[in-house]
Amino acid sequence: MLFRYNLLLVVFLLCTKFVLAQSPSKAGRFTLNGYVKDSLSGETIIGATISVNGQSKGVASNQYGFYSITLDEGSYTITASHVSYLGKSVTIDLLENKSYNFDLVSKSASIGEVIVYSRKRDGNVKNAQMGKIDLSINQIRNIPAFMGEVDPLKAIQLLPGVRNAGEGNAGFYVRGGGPDQNLILLDDAVVYNTGHLFGFFSVFNADAIKNVSLIKGGMPAQYGGRLSSVVDVSMKEGNINKFQMEGGIGLIASRFSVQGPIKKNKASFILSARRTYIDALVKPFIKKSSSFYGSGYYFYDVNAKMNYRFSEKDRLYLSGYFGRDVFDFANAKRSFKTNIPWGNSTATLRWNHVFNRRLFSNTTLVYNDYKFKFSAQQENFEIGLSSGIRDGSAKVDFDYYPLPNHKLKFGGLFTYHKFIPNVASGRQDSVVFKPNNEGTKYATETALYIQDDWELGTRWKINYGIRWSTFTQVGPYTRYIRDENLNPLDSTKYKGLEPVKTYGGFEPRVTVRYAINDETSVKAAITRNLQYIHLVTNAGTTLPTDLWVPSTYLVRPQISWLYALGFFKNLADNTYETSLEVYYKVMQNQVEYAEGYTPSLRDPEEEFVFGKGWSYGAELLVNKLKGRFTGWVGYTLSWTWRRFPDLNEGLKYPTRYDRRHDLSVVTNYELNRKWKFGAVLVYGTGNAITLPERFYFINGVLTQEYSRLNQYRMNAYHRLDLSATYTPQPKKKRKVNSSWVFSVYNTYSRLNPYFIYFDQNGSLANGDLKVEAKQVSLFPIIPAVTWNFKF
Repeated sequence: MLFRYNLLLVVFLLCTKFVLAQSPSKAGRFTLNGYVKDSLSGETIIGATISVNGQSKGVASNQYGFYSITLDEGSYTITASHVSYLGKSVTIDLLENKSYNFDLVSKSASIGEVIVYSRKRDGNVKNAQMGKIDLSINQIRNIPAFMGEVDPLKAIQLLPGVRNAGEGNAGFYVRGGGPDQNLILLDDAVVYNTGHLFGFFSVFNADAIKNVSLIKGGMPAQYGGRLSSVVDVSMKEGNINKFQMEGGIGLIASRFSVQGPIKKNKASFILSARRTYIDALVKPFIKKSSSFYGSGYYFYDVNAKMNYRFSEKDRLYLSGYFGRDVFDFANAKRSFKTNIPWGNSTATLRWNHVFNRRLFSNTTLVYNDYKFKFSAQQENFEIGLSSGIRDGSAKVDFDYYPLPNHKLKFGGLFTYHKFIPNVASGRQDSVVFKPNNEGTKYATETALYIQDDWELGTRWKINYGIRWSTFTQVGPYTRYIRDENLNPLDSTKYKGLEPVKTYGGFEPRVTVRYAINDETSVKAAITRNLQYIHLVTNAGTTLPTDLWVPSTYLVRPQISWLYALGFFKNLADNTYETSLEVYYKVMQNQVEYAEGYTPSLRDPEEEFVFGKGWSYGAELLVNKLKGRFTGWVGYTLSWTWRRFPDLNEGLKYPTRYDRRHDLSVVTNYELNRKWKFGAVLVYGTGNAITLPERFYFINGVLTQEYSRLNQYRMNAYHRLDLSATYTPQPKKKRKVNSSWVFSVYNTYSRLNPYFIYFDQNGSLANGDLKVEAKQVSLFPIIPAVTWNFKF
């Protein structure tokens, strides 16, 4: 491993020295730069391709729509294109440095029933990046939605290599990694809990989202802190040209958004809100005499963003998110009631600055806070439990375009963490119970990175980079020395910001592409990742009761090496994209609870056990891009294993989310301008599960003896979803445009397993006692209708 690590480091340093040694400019070479924007709203477009004379030479617009390309003096045809927009070509005589902004027309706003792309969509073949998929919100809207709620995270689950966490759940697993190994960002702010309704819906309101990017292999050096994937979600900036309002009324929730210019062509804003109303609809039908009067559930979230352009070189963005779930349960007969609120809050301040035509920078300040609270009361007894994580971050990123065949990105990050794993309190009559909760921890995290996208001629392209990161647990903190019964014998106290334990290391990343021809390429990637914070859970899904914990003197950071190889082929003039990727990933310092764990007031890390994991598999994708009929087929064949010396007698076992086969078929058909149809078919091998194998009585009490970990499997999961979208086409233009979305979830009402329990019938005394395994399923067929409007 040391040889592999040093070899990648040497290759990176030699390549960087070669780039920096070359002259950034010469006589007769000029730079073209600018922004790529939506022609109607003025929104910048992420990931648009800027190509030269229809050749592979070109660049992609960055996270803020900025591009820069340096060419020899001459006349060029420059084309800007994006999957959701019609391409635009212009002829530019590059006799001096120039700026040009591309305004692209959205497919949905263009004239004509069927859109045929005006460019070759060959980015999957030409780019060195591996395992990256961009989904615009328009693509996501075409996928049938659960209960009519458009959900970006559910769309991601339909891609090969990504598994859902269970029936209707917004959690997901990527290439054998756990749910905590996915870095989920909303405008650069980390989202620690992505689920509403205990995970059945994600926190992302589609009306406020512009773009979603998934990176599941060959993670660039700009990202870190997670082992498996990155989901980078960008919010809309707001229509800079005119005011616009839109919303929708659905089966369980309604939403409303307003956006427009604060100062035309200078500043804009967007405000978007969503709330469920099942609690309000059901409440009138629950009598005050009912035992459950006062019970209910609802969630809401608010997205807000504004931006101000001071000049062509400076722009300021301020965005925020606030969301809450609130669950109340009351039982008057037992004098019992409970209240469980939880949710995320984020705020992001970003400053874009263009130093010159080749150097772009973004400085970011981020605040994010995740809280979970539980309170219960029965007569004169009260108990409370809370946990959470709070971050403050500062980072700076630079995009530098020194040469036509190089794009450099470099920057740094600092984060201050506060972890609150468990805080308990209680009251019995006048007696207040406030134990000394020693679980609160503090940490600092830093990172520096540099990466280069280097095109070596027409066939070879390499994306290589390196990231150096550190993580330090700091005070205030008290470290205890305990005896074998866990009683404290001695302690060491650390003052505020005093280092307790420090970890760190280099994370090299390399991806290489070899183009066989214009339609075919082969790619390979090697990446090393470090993860310093961990989500420890007893369940297989991300619930609000799961705990985020830092690396400490007891808990070491997770480490992974990922190796991937892929074959990419486009067919029929780029009508079809196809790819086949194979991967192998090893993971060290995996964290689980010890066998027989039950929640307590002790520091949770004293209940952890540590081991290793590995996964391998193959992923196939066939994606049709043109014509009335579009969609994709994704298939994954994979194995995921864990081995812990203190679990399962030290033997390897499959993880709960190990699935041998995973298939997704997504189709969309545009009949005409009024009607669009969609369908999704999914199939997955059943989740691994641990079940009791023997039942016997001890002193008249039924006792269970369980199998080895995850030795059995539930039944296979499969379902079919359908949708139809009707958009009226009035003869006269109206101020209000609307559409109706009709959807059916689980069309043939498959009773997919959610969990299995054992039920007893009869009695031991009568000799007719039977113990039966029973399956619990959540959702049968669910039709839904949503009315969307815009004006």
